[in-house]
Amino acid sequence: MKHDISFNEIYQQYYKKSFLFVKSYTNDADAAEDIVSDSFINLWSAIKKGNVQNPLALLLSILRNESLNYLKHLKVKRTAMESISSKLSRDLDYRILSLQACDPEEIYSSEITEIVTRTLLSLPEQTRRVFEMSRYESRPVKEIAEELSISTKAVEYHITKSLKALRLALDDYLPLFYFLFLFN
Repeated sequence: MKHDISFNEIYQQYYKKSFLFVKSYTNDADAAEDIVSDSFINLWSAIKKGNVQNPLALLLSILRNESLNYLKHLKVKRTAMESISSKLSRDLDYRILSLQACDPEEIYSSEITEIVTRTLLSLPEQTRRVFEMSRYESRPVKEIAEELSISTKAVEYHITKSLKALRLALDDYLPLFYFLFLFN
């Protein structure tokens, strides 16, 4: 390659070879075009600054480095996506299994009813009363507070305390806990 060659001459003479070289590694025509274009710009910048003994070797070196950078970036991106995909897949599998295991007849089974009753009876009377008014009678926090002459914060505290106790007691039936008590 002559040192007084123009950019267009370099581009026309080596573009196709460069493109095929990069594409053979990236397996992506668009990425190869971008890499080759950037590489030619970098080569031309280096030629303009001088000190280029072998422009063709420099071009190949730039193409190689740019292709490596692309592939390394692609690998990181794919690894991240696989990790996310794997986690989403596991989460989805868990949700499917959990739903398949959910037996609507169990929701109102005597075992669960007994656990709920026993847990509520273990709570202080005020806490139990607030919970029953909130969940079984569907009364708003403000109304409960007024009727029991306590603050709305106290009502919220008692409800939270009840839900925590029930969540612990129904640990083996967690999806049912959410269905029965949280979305009220």
